[in-house]
Amino acid sequence: MPQPKSRKIAILGYRSVGKSSLTIQFVEGQFVDSYDPTIENTFTKMITINGQEYHLQLVDTAGQDEYSIFPQTYSIDINGYILVYSVTSNKRILLEADSAKQGLDEQLNQFMSVVQVIHEKLLDMVGKAQVPIILVGNKNDLHMERVISCEEGKALADSWNAAFMESSAKENQTAVEVFKTMILEAEKLKGGVQPGKTSCSLM
Repeated sequence: MPQPKSRKIAILGYRSVGKSSLTIQFVEGQFVDSYDPTIENTFTKMITINGQEYHLQLVDTAGQDEYSIFPQTYSIDINGYILVYSVTSNKRILLEADSAKQGLDEQLNQFMSVVQVIHEKLLDMVGKAQVPIILVGNKNDLHMERVISCEEGKALADSWNAAFMESSAKENQTAVEVFKTMILEAEKLKGGVQPGKTSCSLM
């Protein structure tokens, strides 16, 4: 077997969208429903993909919003970024406003605004460096609470030329697929393995 490769992945997103729960599900195989707001945690995990072993360092960042200033450490030796949002409660994906008085179109526009601001700040930080980004719609198991459709999330990712997935931190398989896809995207840029196509099919 080839020597293990080290890869460092940063997980970004608005507050309370499930970044930590998704990461802990992948690393430890368990769902953590209630979790203290993250300052910043780093996890490690070994994973084998297509016969290649990877030693992953996962930076679970504090929640970002439109006013956040990204520390320079978020751009040092990072091989890929997972940008997470929640498909459910608008309180967790929108700018802080009186959403009860807003129409659905305005809510969707604000969702796009929050995610796009984080994405734009990320691009400003990394500059011209080619670093893969995956947009992940989390909490897709909460069907009755869904606010953002799969198609809307994928359209936004397509506009960035980024990969897109939906996931549930309650399900280990989808959490694993998120991080596997991230590694495959990173390897594609390095001229390695080819990632699969992303779509709105639910896992």
